[in-house]
Amino acid sequence: MKQILLFISISFWMIHSGSAYSQSVNAHTDDSVFIRKIYDEALSNGEAYENLRVLCKEIGARITGSTEAQMAIEWGHKLMTDYGFKVRLMEITVPHWERGNKEAFWIRKGDGTITKLNGLALGGSVGTNGILRGKLIELNSLEELKEIPEEKVKGKIVFVNQKMDEQLIQTFRAYGGCYPVRGSSASEGAKKGALAVVIRSLGLAIDNHPHTGSMRYHEDVPKIPAAAISTSDAELIHKYIVQHPNEEIEFVMEMDCRKLEDKISYNVIGEIPGSSKAEKIITIGGHLDSWDTGEGAHDDGAGVIHCLEALRIFKALNYQPEHTIRVVFFMNEENGNMGGKTYAKLVKEDGEQHVAALESDRGGFAPRGFSCDGSEEQIEWLKSTAPLFKEYDLHLFEKGYGGVDIGPLKKEFPDIALFGFVPDSQRYFDMHHSPNDVFENVNKRELELGAAAVASFVYLLDRQLD
Repeated sequence: MKQILLFISISFWMIHSGSAYSQSVNAHTDDSVFIRKIYDEALSNGEAYENLRVLCKEIGARITGSTEAQMAIEWGHKLMTDYGFKVRLMEITVPHWERGNKEAFWIRKGDGTITKLNGLALGGSVGTNGILRGKLIELNSLEELKEIPEEKVKGKIVFVNQKMDEQLIQTFRAYGGCYPVRGSSASEGAKKGALAVVIRSLGLAIDNHPHTGSMRYHEDVPKIPAAAISTSDAELIHKYIVQHPNEEIEFVMEMDCRKLEDKISYNVIGEIPGSSKAEKIITIGGHLDSWDTGEGAHDDGAGVIHCLEALRIFKALNYQPEHTIRVVFFMNEENGNMGGKTYAKLVKEDGEQHVAALESDRGGFAPRGFSCDGSEEQIEWLKSTAPLFKEYDLHLFEKGYGGVDIGPLKKEFPDIALFGFVPDSQRYFDMHHSPNDVFENVNKRELELGAAAVASFVYLLDRQLD
């Protein structure tokens, strides 16, 4: 009861004309009943899993600028139209990087033995312009690369073997601790004359799946090739170096990747217009693009499907929102975020009122709760919704991150609350940006539970936002 009464005590952005939403227990009960209907629809009549299958299997990986990305845009537009949403495309300009022919990596040991490695070029990397060879030097971290004397690096291929911290329970924190390794190692190596940089894949599992992801070149620094090898290969190299400390290892690599001219692409936008507050918009969404390895099933096929399914459920239950509920399939989150940046800029220029946004971009695993990038009052409201989700095993309602795509809205609408859907994260980085991120690795029931959680949360936002 104490938690329910928080609705009465919180006086901020979500209070209707000065009277708190939960002025009576009846309103709370009505919400519980409708949320139960949302879950029943998602679990018994849901279309999330089949829609994800089509996106992954009939279209495939969707790197920005590719034909597959364009086909995904056309698929999303048709599906939203078929569901009866008000649909449009938002034109954006996006970067265009291609992997080219399949990369190849080997090490040649001191006795001449050759071992083939599993690797991927990092997104945005330059190619090797044929076969590139160099003596390998192993470093344990990005910081070690920054501090090592230039003469120890110059003319060599640097292997940064920095692990994600397996002792961190929240795996996104472990990822955050290693993200700079992927983003900056190439430029830090180039400053000291390295021929190329190879990093340990950002993943916790020890397996043969290399993980790609975006990197960036610092200004006024030579551009050298950058790649990631699988965690199992990283372990293999490290073990060999420890056992043969005085033996030189040659690293051999070939990458055909290249950056091309920018292209025109689109965000796909569908919405259910509101009734009494149609001019006020709640945006929900995820990113339609993915890396070109795997199928982008968890990252972020599951996210766009969560949000699409939420609106479909509202239609199926004949729910008429008070606010306009808009789903956006953002393009280019992975290597530029031009979809998110352009969306925020254009909706501001159009004079729209954006009162809240929610993003799903953490995979299709079992739901655990929601996070909020907002004021203390907005975070307290989030916490106050916890009793309504208790029977659905959601328990995380806390201050946190919204998402990359919706992040730019904060600049244009400083008072907006940004919410992030939080699923279980323990297996996410086994698949993230790797060939392992395929439809078969998404559990149907977990995906449906996630869609139901998102729909229920958006329903509460619509009911309680002023």
